Amino acid sequence: MSQADFGLMLQPQPLNFPAHDLFDYNRRLIQALPPGFTTLWAEDHLQWGEEATIECFTTLAYFAAEFPRYHVGSLVLCQAYRNPALLAKMAANLQAMSGGRCILGIGAGWKEEEYRAYGYTFPNPRERVEQLEEAAAIIKAMWTSSPATSVGKHFRVENAYCEPRPDLPIPLLIGAGGEQRALRVVARYADWYNFNSCTVEQYAHKVAVLKEHCRAIGRDPATIKLTYLGTVSVSDDPARVYRTPDKHIVAGSAAEVIRELEQFCALGVSHFILRFRDRETLEYFGEKVAQHFTK
Repeated sequence: MSQADFGLMLQPQPLNFPAHDLFDYNRRLIQALPPGFTTLWAEDHLQWGEEATIECFTTLAYFAAEFPRYHVGSLVLCQAYRNPALLAKMAANLQAMSGGRCILGIGAGWKEEEYRAYGYTFPNPRERVEQLEEAAAIIKAMWTSSPATSVGKHFRVENAYCEPRPDLPIPLLIGAGGEQRALRVVARYADWYNFNSCTVEQYAHKVAVLKEHCRAIGRDPATIKLTYLGTVSVSDDPARVYRTPDKHIVAGSAAEVIRELEQFCALGVSHFILRFRDRETLEYFGEKVAQHFTK
């Protein structure tokens, strides 16, 4: 039997309910979490058209205080939206306030219209990955050096203090799929790795590339915790199982979902971050699937 634990991806926009109910909806999801769930996650988007949209970091801080049994993480913060030194300070502060329950996830960013709407320049993919690498280096320096100095092409800090520095190390998760450059950044800086909404075969390929980058720099790939973000649709009624050609969904009966998650575990995944389309699916997953991995 495979061993793994689970995280809940919070709902970022309303689902057929008023915008002002969004935080209460997420609160009810958290209250319904079954054994085996250990983390809460928020994505980092500032807008989806006119839809009400939660802000990642303030939401995590709020729920970290309300639900002290869970670790909280960002999946993932766009490195361009916050100065990396400031982000390191924010994460260190949340780590101190929560008693060591912060996981900082960052990525290169992709949503061009969001960048432009909020006044950020939108560089080309190569430059965004360069920024990601510099941001990761600065964040690590801020947590481990006092003061920290790092001068790069895109960012710089000089004699910057991040006090109190984290007593418990904050895991730095990097979400990435670019095989030539982004996964090289993961190999060099990440404590955790995430790739999302893909098949087992696609994930296996990304992990194989990541391992090659690790070997090139002399790092043991086993020191990087592998995680997977996916949407789950599970039911004993096939008519209630949701699938779409637009992205991969972990879908089917309880036995089918267990089988697919076990395949991810065989690749080394030890933590699943999951979206659920409604509370009923979450409860069914807890009853029929989660306990299989946590006994």
